[in-house]
Amino acid sequence: MVRLVTSSFELSSARATARIDLDAGRLGSLIVDDLELLVTEGAKPTRWGSFPMVPWCGRLNTGLLSFDGASYQFPITSGIHANHGTAMHQVWTETSRSEAAADIAVDLADPWPLGGSVSQRFELTDTSFTVHMAVTAGDEPMPAQIGWHPWYRRELDHGDPLELEFSAASIYETDAEQIPSGRLIPTPEGPWDETFVEIEQTPILRWDGALTLAITSNFDHWVVFTEPEHAVAIEPQSGAPNDLNRAPQILQPGETLQGWMRLDWGAL
Repeated sequence: MVRLVTSSFELSSARATARIDLDAGRLGSLIVDDLELLVTEGAKPTRWGSFPMVPWCGRLNTGLLSFDGASYQFPITSGIHANHGTAMHQVWTETSRSEAAADIAVDLADPWPLGGSVSQRFELTDTSFTVHMAVTAGDEPMPAQIGWHPWYRRELDHGDPLELEFSAASIYETDAEQIPSGRLIPTPEGPWDETFVEIEQTPILRWDGALTLAITSNFDHWVVFTEPEHAVAIEPQSGAPNDLNRAPQILQPGETLQGWMRLDWGAL
């Protein structure tokens, strides 16, 4: 199992502790009422914690980006694709910190060729954890997406196994390599590894007898992955996988794309 951390620090409140790992800019641990909510190690870096996906989310088809008349090939990280962007393979820098809040940042670097920078702000209270992220283009235009990939445990140290409440009218149709076509189809029965839109209820995670967690975001695309036996991944993001090629949001020099995700255990 893998958990490589070059440097980390903790945020704390009366009920909760969050560990931020500068390696990958990851939320490496979230403990609420002495219960660890996240998977804290995995077979590879994309299988644990809650890591940022930037400058793209999910699968980049065959690792190839076509933009502004040029083509860029990225390292293949899963199957035939390059998954989850490049910033989670970099070491971030802490720029400010207090007991319950912190800011970190990174300049997008090789193999990303188009410059730009990313910042995240983490805020912890007795009842919630919120992360904000912003990606800003450098001296040239760039396509961009942002999102997060949290891995939640199916079983905590006590309480019943996880039950997920979530509903959406549609998912993206995908090909044999799980690349969205752009066409929307009705939501199927689970288990899921799908990109959902037309959200009817944002996710609520219930471990009866232990904790209830509500997840919200300003983003309207959610990837929900319920196939693993030990965990579920619930990923709010600014677009669908491979949108950098199919339907890119383009940032002009100095322009910013930003968003947030909130985990709330005090609202329900």
